[in-house]
Amino acid sequence: MERESMEFDVVIVGAGPAGLCSAIRLMQLAQADNKELMVCVVEKGSEVGAHILSGAVVSPRALDELLPNWRDEAPRGQAVTADEIYLLKDAENSWQAPPALTPHTMHNQGNYIMSMGNMCRWLAQQAEALGVEIFPGFAAAEVFYNDDGAVGGVITGDMGVGADGEPKDGFMPGMILKAKYTIFAEGCRGHLGKQLMAQFELNKNTAQPQHYAIGFKEIWDIPAEQHQPGLVVHTGGWPLTDASGGGYLYHAEDNQVWVGLIIDLNYRNPHLSPFDEFQRYKHHPLIANTLKNGKRVSYGARAIAKGGLNSLPKMTMPGAILAGCEAGTLNFSKIKGNHTAMKSGMLVAESIFTALQANRANDEISDFDDKFKASWLYDELYRSRNFGAVMHKFGSKLGGAYNTIDQNLFGGKLPFNFIDLGSDHAQLIAARQMPQIAYPKPDGVLSFDKLSSVYISNTNHEEDQPCHLRLQDSLIPVQQNLPEYDEPAQRYCPAGVYEIIRENDGQPQLQINSQNCIHCKTCDIKDPAQNINWVVPEGGGGPNYPNM
Repeated sequence: MERESMEFDVVIVGAGPAGLCSAIRLMQLAQADNKELMVCVVEKGSEVGAHILSGAVVSPRALDELLPNWRDEAPRGQAVTADEIYLLKDAENSWQAPPALTPHTMHNQGNYIMSMGNMCRWLAQQAEALGVEIFPGFAAAEVFYNDDGAVGGVITGDMGVGADGEPKDGFMPGMILKAKYTIFAEGCRGHLGKQLMAQFELNKNTAQPQHYAIGFKEIWDIPAEQHQPGLVVHTGGWPLTDASGGGYLYHAEDNQVWVGLIIDLNYRNPHLSPFDEFQRYKHHPLIANTLKNGKRVSYGARAIAKGGLNSLPKMTMPGAILAGCEAGTLNFSKIKGNHTAMKSGMLVAESIFTALQANRANDEISDFDDKFKASWLYDELYRSRNFGAVMHKFGSKLGGAYNTIDQNLFGGKLPFNFIDLGSDHAQLIAARQMPQIAYPKPDGVLSFDKLSSVYISNTNHEEDQPCHLRLQDSLIPVQQNLPEYDEPAQRYCPAGVYEIIRENDGQPQLQINSQNCIHCKTCDIKDPAQNINWVVPEGGGGPNYPNM
């Protein structure tokens, strides 16, 4: 296919915190050096921020470095005023942990309860004011390689292709966006990043596989008398008896609270439904008493890369570099990945600018590793390197005790390294060997079904387009996953995308409702056969989160 092409100095894939901060830092450096740069950001969402979902309590550390006056101009949200941490003993009872018995990394003084979607919209304005070109609604569908095998940019997805793979009226082929260097900042489990890791063996020397969780979030309007602006609540324990993770309740601005549950994807029981665990969570009195008489206004879910330092891949390759959650820079001991993604993007930008100053192109950035290891980002990730592995190895009580001692008394520098070698997708046990889980029906007041939830995520895809959830082997779901694991895709997907249906002959079939997909990537991660490959749909498709 003949494709038009455009040339840039740097192409950035993804208008999230890492991608936008790298774009801003590049242009700041160029202006300081009186150098002209052509920088382009491509974003698969219909607008910047449409696909951004994060808790989020944000550390301002990276923003203070990048844009010192951001508090005067940006949608900074609500400053944190108080922290509370609870162990939910069961469906009715809880115990509040005193600050001395919780890792200091969980304390949030000086942080902000912030909509990262709105922050990214503001960051995009700052980038554009500096001369960055941002193209929302254009999905980077393929990596473009130069003749020598180096990354030379990306190819955007074709627009106007029917479900049969044939062009429709108004068909528009994707463009080749060529670059001297390409930054991949797609977020957790980016589909191009996954290809690059295989192509360049970027995971070859990692200490452990990447580990993931699925994070849910809902925004609620609540009565003023139940609202405590700036209160941050974190919970552990119930309802997660068959999985590890924890919940949160953040009192944001304007009588809104943000409630969510994070569930580690190394769970073993294939009967577990993360979505239903979240719906059940909201019925605990600690949460329900805040939500009562309120109204749910938004819903979403997203995978989280939580392996930390021990799971970081090699981030550089000829012509390209990974940034932010694409690489897995989240600090799980803080449950925060935004400030680390921002700093990652800034470090990437500084290394690339040095290469451009030397008139280099499409080679491997040689100084990034040293720059990364000399940064506060590396120091943060090093101090929290054991946090997740210890919880998996010893459980929430003993693991939590170790982490409290390590973080509070030794600053994360106890001389031990704990490694979690098990891949999340390989942890499921046969359905017949695990207990069934009876989830209560949603009451439509605190708990809801998947389809009504997807509806308020504003998810939309052009129906007549190729399915972006690709099965490597179409027989595996019914012939392998169904008898062994009762096809867990029916439950781990938080949007009702996967269904086992039976036709008139009674034979089971897997039905993929790809229009429901909220781009969480859980299926790509948790499928036990690693048979599902998530690729980008037509640009602009997916959720349209207003304030996530």
